Amino acid sequence: MKLWQLSLSSIAAVALVGCGSAVKLDDKAPVETRATTPAATTSSNANANAGGVNSQSQVASVDLGAADVAKAGRLVYFDFDSYVVKDEYRNVIDAHAKRLNADRKVRLSIEGHTDERGGREYNLALGQKRAEAVAKSLTLLGATEAQVEPVSFGKERPAVQGSDEAAWAKNRRAELKDK
Repeated sequence: MKLWQLSLSSIAAVALVGCGSAVKLDDKAPVETRATTPAATTSSNANANAGGVNSQSQVASVDLGAADVAKAGRLVYFDFDSYVVKDEYRNVIDAHAKRLNADRKVRLSIEGHTDERGGREYNLALGQKRAEAVAKSLTLLGATEAQVEPVSFGKERPAVQGSDEAAWAKNRRAELKDK
């Protein structure tokens, strides 16, 4: 045998040995079950009712999704000629995704916008890509496609008037609006 044939057969033998495992894939994971004792349940109910308090919780529910959205905001800004959602807007996406996951009736319109530079058709396409990028981010976090509608306004609805970098930066955005 030649040296290279010997080394190939050695590699194959090592690969086959390395693939062997004692873990059975068909076995189910062990689950621990614990039964509650009637005494523990009775004593906790007795303690709750001792002061004449109703056994149901008196804590008011809070809509954390709306609070998160208000804190995070509804705008995602983009770099020039880009539709990449930057990491700095992760909190905006996360807050809206949490809200959409909590209530499947909530619908968002995601409006993509551009600055004034470039042609009308180009900016409409870029605005659409920006809106779709935000929508895709939301669906990757659990929102359904029926809950998000990406639309583009291109350069037709500027947030700020002006022809300088400060104005252009404010206009390169996606706005998340309730429907």
